[in-house]
Amino acid sequence: MKILGISGSPVPNSNTDRLILQVLRSTNLDFEFIKLSNVHVRPCLACKACVEDNLCKVNDDFPAIAQKLREAQAVVIGGYTPYRLLDAFTKAFLERLWSMRHIHSLNEKKYAVTIVSGLFKEIRTAALNAMATELQMERMHHVAEFEIEGNVPCLTCGYGDDCKNSGIPHIFSREIKASKDHCVAVETQPVWEEATKTGQLLGQFLTGKTNDIPCIRQN
Repeated sequence: MKILGISGSPVPNSNTDRLILQVLRSTNLDFEFIKLSNVHVRPCLACKACVEDNLCKVNDDFPAIAQKLREAQAVVIGGYTPYRLLDAFTKAFLERLWSMRHIHSLNEKKYAVTIVSGLFKEIRTAALNAMATELQMERMHHVAEFEIEGNVPCLTCGYGDDCKNSGIPHIFSREIKASKDHCVAVETQPVWEEATKTGQLLGQFLTGKTNDIPCIRQN
């Protein structure tokens, strides 16, 4: 049994990274974690060269990742929401799944967990819904989705107190000064325990120790 983790967050050791890894580790299965900002995955070029054999012909890192996904029984995909949209890394990865979908549905019946980090709940929900639509088109079993309360980058950019475009006054108050001390770690959020339990149940299900499919969809 193998499970694959995909993170679209470019922030080193981000909340998104850590929650994906927590789900992976909680399964007690062999896993691989891929950070999309460390590889090269372009958006889909709509060339349709993959139609006959489901093999993407674009010369980047996606074909190798697609092979890893084919060998996995489950996948955990995490992104974040800059500019109130799902990030470009995650979206590009999801677009490229089209090469695996048509005719043969290579990802059909795989199990999927999605994670999104962001400042605003309505934006997180919209991003999760977009990801859910893609996984439905892949005919995957989308068993769980989780929201992480995000952090405004102005807290740690070095200019958050002086920049006229700083988001700190809008998220906190003008009395709050830029500091990493105001960042909220995912480990302190309720989603940490929920995702851990889902990982444990998913691992038990995939290894035949339980017949109960974990299903936590936060809508």
